[in-house]
Amino acid sequence: MKVRQIMDWFQLETAAGANGLDREIHGGYCGDLLSDVMAHAPVGCVWLTVQGHQNIVAVAVLREMAAVILTGDRPPDPDTLKRADQENIPILRWNRSAYELAGELYALGVGAPPPG
Repeated sequence: MKVRQIMDWFQLETAAGANGLDREIHGGYCGDLLSDVMAHAPVGCVWLTVQGHQNIVAVAVLREMAAVILTGDRPPDPDTLKRADQENIPILRWNRSAYELAGELYALGVGAPPPG
């Protein structure tokens, strides 16, 4: 499944990184503690967070993420948008809770990869 597909299905707003919308999604991760995300998010995942500062782009690049979705209608910082465009990391926005979107994505087959 590609980022563009979930963007269309859930009517997510593309805030930045439109050049990366054809990235393939390989799992998902929810979390707001950056050290936890860096240690545990699977490569190629879509990351759901409330963080909007530019460090999320650095984490997304480090973990080779497919996209970052800001949940709860949180706005990204202008520096975040600029950096995401430079790195081709899609930053999408969802106006409801991460819990709701995580459930919807899981139901579509976007799950966490097996441990190990």
